[in-house]
Amino acid sequence: MAELIQTALRKERFLDYPYRVSGSGTPNTIAPYAHLQGALAVYTADDHLRDLILQVLLTNPGERVNLPEFGVGVQRLVFEPNSETLRATTQFLISNNLQRWLGDRITVEGVTVSSEVGDEKTVTIEIVYTVKVTQERQRIQVQI
Repeated sequence: MAELIQTALRKERFLDYPYRVSGSGTPNTIAPYAHLQGALAVYTADDHLRDLILQVLLTNPGERVNLPEFGVGVQRLVFEPNSETLRATTQFLISNNLQRWLGDRITVEGVTVSSEVGDEKTVTIEIVYTVKVTQERQRIQVQI
């Protein structure tokens, strides 16, 4: 048991977003104490990076007092008429904001904003990026 804890403490750990308390009941190698009642939920660097991307996408501009330009606010798409112009504008905003706020961690390779014909109320955002530290290509898909 002591060997497991020593190994796990050397791994990079990040607090989960949104901030929450874990209590899964089973210890894991990332956070050996996460099974304890009241322990903070932690995840890997990849999960943390995905959380940061979601923060950029879901935060409305002006929502953060000290960073009023932070965020894209994609939830506002629900109230806008779904058109090609809106999708292109959203794609541009997402690319620029990810490059501005996470450009030191990822390289954005592509952003696609689309909706199914006949189901225009659902917008799908797909982001393809490369993690700069590991040079690993990843993708994330979000439906609004």
